[in-house]
Amino acid sequence: MTTQTDLSSTPPTTENATVGLAQGTALYIAAVLGTGILVLPALAAQVAGPGSILAVLALIVLSVPLAGTFAALAARHPDAGGVATFVRLALGATAARMAGYWFFFGVCVGSPVVALLGAEYLVAVLGAERWVAFVVAPALIALPLASNLFGLRFSGRAQLALSGLLVAVVVGVVVIAAPAGDSANFEPFLPHGWVGVGAAISLFVWAFAGWEAVTHIAGEFRRPRTTIPWATAIAIVVVGACYLGLQLVTVAVLGDAAGSSPVPLLDLVDATAPAWGRLAVASVAGIVAVGVLNAYLGAFAKLGASLGRDGDLPAVLGRGAEAGGVPRRSLGVVALLAAGYYTAMVLTGGELTPFILIHTSCMVAVYALGVVAALRLLPRFGPGWWCAAVSVVLVGGLVVLAGGNLLVPALLALAALAVSLVRATRATRRAR
Repeated sequence: MTTQTDLSSTPPTTENATVGLAQGTALYIAAVLGTGILVLPALAAQVAGPGSILAVLALIVLSVPLAGTFAALAARHPDAGGVATFVRLALGATAARMAGYWFFFGVCVGSPVVALLGAEYLVAVLGAERWVAFVVAPALIALPLASNLFGLRFSGRAQLALSGLLVAVVVGVVVIAAPAGDSANFEPFLPHGWVGVGAAISLFVWAFAGWEAVTHIAGEFRRPRTTIPWATAIAIVVVGACYLGLQLVTVAVLGDAAGSSPVPLLDLVDATAPAWGRLAVASVAGIVAVGVLNAYLGAFAKLGASLGRDGDLPAVLGRGAEAGGVPRRSLGVVALLAAGYYTAMVLTGGELTPFILIHTSCMVAVYALGVVAALRLLPRFGPGWWCAAVSVVLVGGLVVLAGGNLLVPALLALAALAVSLVRATRATRRAR
């Protein structure tokens, strides 16, 4: 089992690493530029009007410290455990187990949500019945699961293609829709005041989350000390530019009608490219869902393997945690979890809200321990440390907003404590 001393004193082994700057950037873009692009620009325009542009700019700025914190941690401690490894080094085994369980069992709830969101958008654009989405969604999960069976050498290349296509199509939508814009839609600029801008910021918080996901595959990066910070910086610029461009044309083209349609991206291109606009928008829905899942399922699998390696899950799952390893057993567990969560979603009639709240509350809990660990692990008063200090304040606000939704993270924390007690009891008996 890997100990704190092992992780902190031994330089990470990266001779089997396969992820370079281009693939690493693609993974970050996929993890952050998620399904939010399908609906959030229109919803934000609905609650804040043209002021939603300020919300996007604010979130780009606010995402820098959080992204910088996890980039600094991953660059210094590249390991499949990701945030759980950082927490283990800074706060101990029990806290690390909590962070690991929150991400592996809690954040994983979001995987069928992403699949169903993408499928519903796709079938709506193509004019199919809603029940078709329940058939399409499993295929959107199966594709990235199959990709990750071959390891990051293959899935990383697939991600590069997916992220490249996604950015190209988003840029295409912006360019095509822009001529239909009307400058009159920018007046008044703050129809709902600063309260509306605040509401738009709260919507976009989740659009700019995901920086922690890639930490679980940081050990697969070649030259992580330089590659991870550069990949993060490029991703911030690309993701920010995509959201800002979409927000500008959403306001300019849709105006007061923003948010009134379940497929706002289609509304953007209908005015200027009705012939092939549906195909372009359907492509966005499919690419973004598969891309996000490809990044996250790989991260879940690597984390599961590290939890098996460290004794927090059955040791049989520990294979593949090392750099260059393929955690197929852990990926199988991830597939079972996704299938179970998807079944529960279908049985509840496709109600997404409870699953989204579990996903986001567990993510907030992971962030909370991660940024606290960063204050202890990163060189004091260095750039990464200052990013962590700002992030502690930001994440503290998110914890307050999460409120009662932290019930599931609390239950998973109790499970982690129970495992600690069982292990302590066994250790005591062996010592006798």
